[in-house]
Amino acid sequence: MFRQTKALLQKVRYLRLNGQQNTWKLKSTSARDRAAQYQPGQKIHSFTVREVVAVPDLFLTAVKLTHDKTGAQYLHAARDDSNNLFSVQFRTTPMDSTGVPHILEHTVLCGSEKYPCRDPFFKMLNRSLSTFMNAFTASDYTMYPFSTQNGKDFQNLLSVYLDAVFFPCLREQDFWQEGWRLENENPTDPSSPLVFKGVVFNEMKGAFSDNERVYAQHLQNKLYPDHTYSVVSGGEPLAIPDLTWEQLKQFHATHYHPSNARFFTYGDLPLEQHLKQIEEEALSKFERINPNTEVPPQPHWSSPREDHVTCSPDALAPDPARQNTLCVSYLLGDITDTFEGFTLSLLSSLMISGPNSPFYKALIEPKIGTDFSSVVGYDGSTKEASFSIGLQGMAEEDTERVKQIITKTIDDIIHGSLDFRRSEVQIDPQNSSTEYNKPFIVGDGFEEERIEALLHKLEIQMKHQSTNFGLSLASYIASSWNHDGDPVELLQISDSVTKFRQALKENPRFLQDKVKHYFKENTHRLTLSMSPDEAYMEKQAKAEEEKLQKKIQALSDVDRKEIYEKGLELLAVQSKTQDASCLPALKVSDIEPTTPVTPVTMGAAGGVPVQFCEQPTNGLVYFRAMCSLNTLPEDLKLYVPLFCSVITKMGCGALDYRQQAQQKELRTGGMSVSTQVIPDSTQLDMYEQGVLLSSSCLERNLPHMFQLWSDIFNSPHFDDEERLRVLVMSSAQELANGISYSGHMYAMMTRAARHLTPAGDLQETFGGMEQVKFMKRIAEMSDLSPVIRTLPRIKKYLLNPDNMRCALNATPQKMSDTSAQLENFIKEVSGTRKERKPVRATVIERPLDHLDGSGPTRKLISELNFQPFQMKTFFQLPFPVNFVQRVCSYGTVLPRGLRQPNNHSLPLHRLSVSLCILARMMTAKFLHGEIREKGGAYGGGARMGGGLFSFYSYRDPNSVQTLSAFRKGVDWAKSGQFTQQDIDEAKLSVFSAVDSPVAPADKGMGRFLGGVTDEMKQNHREKLFAVSHKNLVDVAERYLGVGQRTCGVAILGPENETIKKDPSWIIKKSDQ
Repeated sequence: MFRQTKALLQKVRYLRLNGQQNTWKLKSTSARDRAAQYQPGQKIHSFTVREVVAVPDLFLTAVKLTHDKTGAQYLHAARDDSNNLFSVQFRTTPMDSTGVPHILEHTVLCGSEKYPCRDPFFKMLNRSLSTFMNAFTASDYTMYPFSTQNGKDFQNLLSVYLDAVFFPCLREQDFWQEGWRLENENPTDPSSPLVFKGVVFNEMKGAFSDNERVYAQHLQNKLYPDHTYSVVSGGEPLAIPDLTWEQLKQFHATHYHPSNARFFTYGDLPLEQHLKQIEEEALSKFERINPNTEVPPQPHWSSPREDHVTCSPDALAPDPARQNTLCVSYLLGDITDTFEGFTLSLLSSLMISGPNSPFYKALIEPKIGTDFSSVVGYDGSTKEASFSIGLQGMAEEDTERVKQIITKTIDDIIHGSLDFRRSEVQIDPQNSSTEYNKPFIVGDGFEEERIEALLHKLEIQMKHQSTNFGLSLASYIASSWNHDGDPVELLQISDSVTKFRQALKENPRFLQDKVKHYFKENTHRLTLSMSPDEAYMEKQAKAEEEKLQKKIQALSDVDRKEIYEKGLELLAVQSKTQDASCLPALKVSDIEPTTPVTPVTMGAAGGVPVQFCEQPTNGLVYFRAMCSLNTLPEDLKLYVPLFCSVITKMGCGALDYRQQAQQKELRTGGMSVSTQVIPDSTQLDMYEQGVLLSSSCLERNLPHMFQLWSDIFNSPHFDDEERLRVLVMSSAQELANGISYSGHMYAMMTRAARHLTPAGDLQETFGGMEQVKFMKRIAEMSDLSPVIRTLPRIKKYLLNPDNMRCALNATPQKMSDTSAQLENFIKEVSGTRKERKPVRATVIERPLDHLDGSGPTRKLISELNFQPFQMKTFFQLPFPVNFVQRVCSYGTVLPRGLRQPNNHSLPLHRLSVSLCILARMMTAKFLHGEIREKGGAYGGGARMGGGLFSFYSYRDPNSVQTLSAFRKGVDWAKSGQFTQQDIDEAKLSVFSAVDSPVAPADKGMGRFLGGVTDEMKQNHREKLFAVSHKNLVDVAERYLGVGQRTCGVAILGPENETIKKDPSWIIKKSDQ
């Protein structure tokens, strides 16, 4: 998996520092306490302890070690979290764009000395209970992380990972499959034309179909032109075919060595066991070397530079006439200076984040472009950081204007000054609920209130607990540690905050001085523009064809014969059933037999149903409210996602949108509204529709959070057309940009699923191609007054306590106060309460707790007369690869009596568990081989959910052939040619998802949103355990066979002659 430079940014500096942790009962033998007993200089299994540091803010103890023999670096973060993580990363510094580190990342996972079977990585996905397994190639390192809650599983996965990275087979056939190869288009037909194939080759063709990705890559290459950052570490599609197998093996020999490795473990498992296994299975077999992989500093330019690149036009862009991008990027300092990086990250947020920031005011609000450029803000993922600022969706004639605005804004920041004199009330940094006046501002400097808001945001992120803390931590420290920065220093965030406050106190112009040094006086800056070229895709295809022909022309007849024979050999290997018995595996008996209980209580506040869930939330309160859409007129449905995106950003009560944004940052961990379409778990004809209000805050800020919601309910602002236009343009741009990255999801939500179930139809309306095109139309409107008139109408129906239920997750100590604050909120918004009739005639009430019919209910829409029908839709888009989806509805073949809402025999539950296991098994045992290994797609498989059985492929060079593979997958399942071991592995894979950890903030949400109780989960669990070979063959024959189900098909991809000639397809172009 190629990790884009920018993808790390949000994790690196504004990390959600989180993880499951019990604050109710302090264990005397906690993982933190055990780790604190280590002493510097202590020897443990050929490692020496270098440093032991308690990090109370993050509830962990950090232990830093080095391996005596090889010099390998090791960091252990001991924390009372059962979701343990391991990662090993290597500094990988390629000097060409052949993608050697990326192809190597794929190839080492294809078999090793101890585990020589083909593709042990993907096989272990089905032999473990891992909560995460993957590998990443960044610009200058490659990381291999996994996490699991099972101690035995951890040892199994560690053994596989260690053997993979240090002792891989690196077979030539694996290089051909994962990297690139010349092969006959039809491997069994020597007369068919030779073409390029390979998983990474197609992955990167897909990656470079994303204009944002193209721009980010060019920007990095041109800002750092003198070493490894000047090349594409993931591989430039036209350069990938220059890589040889020998070069791949040599790169492994020089880079994948313990002396070039950094090991990281996290969680509550004992450190000693990790060290012992790593030493015995890997490090003891190596001697120290000098890997010579350091990245030298980029020589600084004596004068700024400008450059220009082109990209493919985007027919879905909000304004087709404005598709230019311009950005100015500045080279900053070394990221191993922890405090300087911390300061520049905060400075970046002050400059660009939210409507109160100077660059937002200067660039976004004048509507010169649709949004900031795809690369924006501080980026600490390279040895020397960078800061970028610019616009996308702008007109070419505005280029000089944007440059001038950027220069002027920097000058304004520098020359503005802050006078921090106070009136009577003083700021208490430890209590942000204290009322205080804004500082007196001279010029355009940074208000102290904005700085406090950012530090408050950081405090919340440190307290917020989610389930992937170990992985977030590994990503957070990766870049700096990769260049020999101190990872422990990075974890001591409170020290940086204290130092930052002191620097501001000593020098009120501390931040302006940084702006002057790094931006005003910095001659190492690049201005990069990008414009669409109508012939871009044609030129790319022509360049690939020329590359191909050059390769072919150099071939002799003997070479061609050898290529054909090697293609047949590879096909034979791919088609052969592999013996995976060498791999370690958990057994189904290792799975916990029961579902953990999540205690919740039901109550009411002002007549509104409330679910209370007491959890160790670490001083935070989480609030949700589900507001029904049942009374909303049908003609307003398309506008609901827009309403959700703007309702918390337009201003409310006495606050304009800037003040509202400031108060949200000062008082909350965020406020959002999102659409919800929840299919019923027992009847495909039924679903719940609504919008979900979500927010969180520190306990001390509860009154402020609910006051903000009260103002939104009682007096939201909708009449600022200029503000609305800014939000509409940004939203439309974001939707258009997302298609090339998540095309398979759009394919599923488009015609593939919309005509199969009532819920699928609404999901397409809210989040599919229909919504993308609707937002494009809104963005093109010269007059938004019709939209401004529509939004209050929606608000009237949605923000209505009569159609609402709420949920609170908080600590036991704070739940009473939280409940009282919620009661006050409901009273304050009682004026918006009004009973309205549902638009649809048939509304079925289902209790949130099926054991308590007298309690709160969910009001589901029932559409018994909905008739699914088949449709095949091809969306022609400017992509070089396809996203293919085939979705089947299995509920339509049930006898009509079983589909009645008063029938509680749960027929779909029995079907869904078998289909769920079948989807996972079909993916692992058949579709992966057909679609990825043979077909060369980046990904593909089957999934089950929402009453639909879906087949999909991702970044796929094929289309019609992939649909054929889907059909063959059904035939394979019907044939029953799978073993009990195959079934058990599928169950392990399914249970790894079912039992994935749930954060305190999210406990009880399954019951609140979907009415799924612990009893129902246990019932589902027992049915999963009971699935048999006969069940799987039966559901494949009855519900997936031809004529036994209604299916929808959708493909997003390039022009396709085969589909054009087939009248059964509906073809839609991107501008339709």
